[in-house]
Amino acid sequence: MQSLLGALFWSLVTIGCYALARLINQKARAWWSSPLMLTPVAVGAIVVLLHTGYASYIQGTHWLALMMGPATVAFAIPLYEHRATIRKHWPVLLAGVAIGSITAMGTAFALAYWLDIPSVLRASLMPRSTSTPFAMAASSEIGGMPELTAVFVIITGATGAAVGETLLRFMPVRSSLARGAVLGMGAHGAGVAKAHQMGSEEGSIAGLVMILAGCFNLLMAPIVAMVMG
Repeated sequence: MQSLLGALFWSLVTIGCYALARLINQKARAWWSSPLMLTPVAVGAIVVLLHTGYASYIQGTHWLALMMGPATVAFAIPLYEHRATIRKHWPVLLAGVAIGSITAMGTAFALAYWLDIPSVLRASLMPRSTSTPFAMAASSEIGGMPELTAVFVIITGATGAAVGETLLRFMPVRSSLARGAVLGMGAHGAGVAKAHQMGSEEGSIAGLVMILAGCFNLLMAPIVAMVMG
């Protein structure tokens, strides 16, 4: 009974913090108000204040992590809706997603190796440049910790969304296709939200690139696992 109450409490805390973060984001409309940033900070603060261990917290909220499975499958819908865009621009999209994903994984691995980070942390860091459902699945495939990967994804997305728009002002990127692709590849979910603020086409392209990058990372995961093994 106690464990059931604990699970209910932490589930309500997590969902409540997310709902509150969304309200703040709707009012502030600033990069720091993203629910991706505010929710983990708020939940983490409550966990620390109540002296709760990670094992107790994840035991009560594990069902939320399991919802990543249906969320991943649901990404097939926007792929179908934008099939005309994929047919029209598939060479550019394929090249950009492949180069972006390989660069992101390669630089993460090189930096982790240079800093002599343990192999589990290294594997958790590598899939950070894609959306959470795909990143957690890829992390599990290559021997990482999916929950830790989710943290890296949040940091990457929030940072990318914060600096992405500023960088685009100084980069020779003018087309909506290129601007959306940059944000979708570099900042995944948070980047898609930022791209939608720029324009509907930028947002659509960013979402499409984010999903394609996630699929590419999942397909590459077994190969990466073999290389790392």
